[in-house]
Amino acid sequence: MKVEIQPDVRDTAARLGTDVSYALKALAGQLAGDPDMGRPSGLPGILTVMIDDDMFDDCPDLSVGYIREPDRIEIRFLKALPAAVEPSGNIHGQEQAQGQSGDRPGGPAAATAVTVREVTDAWRRITGRLEHHAPVSYAALRPGAGPASIAALEDALGIPVPVELHVLWLLTAGDEGGNGWGCLPGNKALMTLEAVAAAYRLKMDAQAHEDTLNAGRPEEEQITVWKATWIPVVSLGPADSTSGLYLDVESGHLGRWSRYNEGPGEVLDTLVTYLEEAADLLEAPDLATGDRPGLIDGALVWLSSIDPAQEDRWRPWTG
Repeated sequence: MKVEIQPDVRDTAARLGTDVSYALKALAGQLAGDPDMGRPSGLPGILTVMIDDDMFDDCPDLSVGYIREPDRIEIRFLKALPAAVEPSGNIHGQEQAQGQSGDRPGGPAAATAVTVREVTDAWRRITGRLEHHAPVSYAALRPGAGPASIAALEDALGIPVPVELHVLWLLTAGDEGGNGWGCLPGNKALMTLEAVAAAYRLKMDAQAHEDTLNAGRPEEEQITVWKATWIPVVSLGPADSTSGLYLDVESGHLGRWSRYNEGPGEVLDTLVTYLEEAADLLEAPDLATGDRPGLIDGALVWLSSIDPAQEDRWRPWTG
């Protein structure tokens, strides 16, 4: 479902508070997956949904109005609510909003809202540190993708993008690399949407080749190098897509992938946990027991993956 945000709504969000734009992007991601989550307003054809101020630090209670068409949603207005107003539905999925979409309190809508909040908070912690301490790396992050771009990628992949990845892409559409280094541990980089589509096609073609060979192999010797439910998310570096991490849509966990078609790697953390751990390392680098963040010429550089010839230029990250 394509979600459009009117320019005047974006302007209003920027005026209302630092985190209102984040909240609006997060809501757009939810609406793409649940377009009927709002409730009828007093205006013809307008549905409203509330955003609770508990979700973001610098964000008041908000009322968001949108129109829903068969293939698109258009967010038409945004306004702050007085503290005394009791929201009728919100991004946390409270009972009345859940009743509209058929969920129970604590059900899927509530779980989705928690995921939205966790991803947004973790990424904001990472980018906040980059902005203040590693401006070169911060400038290398692409702006968030529009819902239409994410929907087009979903069509190309042929599978739905899970909410945690959808929200992350709304916040940033990839990392082009600060002086060639990605900002994630190991100097890995969040892949651009174009790179995701290209890597997915490459791996699906590799599996199609293996499937042809598997037809003549005993069952115990058949090889799986890729599954349709795996979405490549992180690459070894901004310009190095020989390996990286994928997100398994079915399990919600990350795994390792490689261009060289090794068997499936070990199951790792969820995307939320992966981002939270990266944020923790940037906020408390003295507690790092593995990779250590540092700086070279204004770019975040993780010690484990730099050329030894550049180590004398590396300075520890102080948080």
